[in-house]
Amino acid sequence: MIETERLPDAPRSFMNRFPALRSRDYRLLWLGQGVSGIGSFMQVAALNWQLYLLTGSALSLGMIGLFRVIPIVLLSLIGGAVADAWDRRKVMMVTQTVLMLNALALGLLTVTHHISAPIIYLLTVVGGAAMAFDNPSRQSLIPRLVPREDLASALSLNSIVFRTSTIAGPVLAGLLIARGGIPITYFLNAASFVAVFVALVMMRPTPPTLSESGERSQVNLAALKEGLLFVMSTPLLVWTLWLDFFATFFSSASSLLPIFAKDILHVGPRGYGVLGAADAIGALLVGLWMSVAKPMHKQGRVVIWAVIVYGAATIVFGASRSFALSLLALAVVGGADAISTILRQTIRQLMTPDRLRGRMTSVNMIFFMGGPQLGEFETGVAANLLGTPGAVILGGVACLATVAWVAAKGTVLREYEFDAEAKIP
Repeated sequence: MIETERLPDAPRSFMNRFPALRSRDYRLLWLGQGVSGIGSFMQVAALNWQLYLLTGSALSLGMIGLFRVIPIVLLSLIGGAVADAWDRRKVMMVTQTVLMLNALALGLLTVTHHISAPIIYLLTVVGGAAMAFDNPSRQSLIPRLVPREDLASALSLNSIVFRTSTIAGPVLAGLLIARGGIPITYFLNAASFVAVFVALVMMRPTPPTLSESGERSQVNLAALKEGLLFVMSTPLLVWTLWLDFFATFFSSASSLLPIFAKDILHVGPRGYGVLGAADAIGALLVGLWMSVAKPMHKQGRVVIWAVIVYGAATIVFGASRSFALSLLALAVVGGADAISTILRQTIRQLMTPDRLRGRMTSVNMIFFMGGPQLGEFETGVAANLLGTPGAVILGGVACLATVAWVAAKGTVLREYEFDAEAKIP
């Protein structure tokens, strides 16, 4: 494992609260992601709003999730093998460049009035392809940057910066959209990637970890098979993946927020921005708490209870006609999701040897990102058939049914508790 550099002169009380930030390279990556993340979620919010204005269709909003997930399913296993075979930092430099150019293209096409739903779908596919390579490298890089005892802190801090971005991004996008500024959201997102590039350039190289026989991982079918076999032969990982997929597949309501804001709650683009930030506020508060709180016990059971709360709050949101109650329900959704996500990620990273982390992350990515993206398509279809509120309520009920099945059958997850002091494999 690469040695981490500590800050001897940093304020001790602050670093004791957020110990992962004592590691120089993690701190650089965390700050870079924080800036870029705000731009990325500005773009997501603006893209959904623009697509709804162009089409006026709930199904079209659901389709964007389908087009995002197709390249993820097709390419993420290769992306994971690349992450294990190459310097993960350099892989991210390439993927971040593609994402920056993608944002520039959206902005230029919007300014020149050449934007259309098919073009949005095409650029969504390109962005999804880049993420299929970016996510395995980025997520599997983190355990290389911090000691094992700081891994939960690092993942909590990642959740904090992610949720802060999902708060600031939609709110800023809503303000810009209200002033007719959809293109500027895309240009600002493109500019935000500079922060990531600076961080990656300043970080130390992260050469791939060799196998016990001293061999470097290759990007071939044998490497893909090795990663799949490791994940599928580890029951604990399999249960976390199924829980990830089905819970988010049934309870993905984010793509329908423009309809709730415009046609159900009647709060306009500013209200849309606030709705988009509400679940992130809940998740941010929970992430802050988890980053400073004592380690939880019986983490497997905590994951299951968190998903139960997630599904129940989704039902409340779907049934609500009050803006305040809708915000509260979304905040609870975000908080429950943060607990579940942080613990599931910690479990997976601790269970996986470093030389396989990229491939494990790529399999996880198919479930973790495939669930909500396919779920957006499913809720779009269901909204056309049942109406938007009915589709969300049904999704929450299905989420509860899924977690009941996992709790009953997934004994290895239900009884799991990790040892924070054991050595990272």
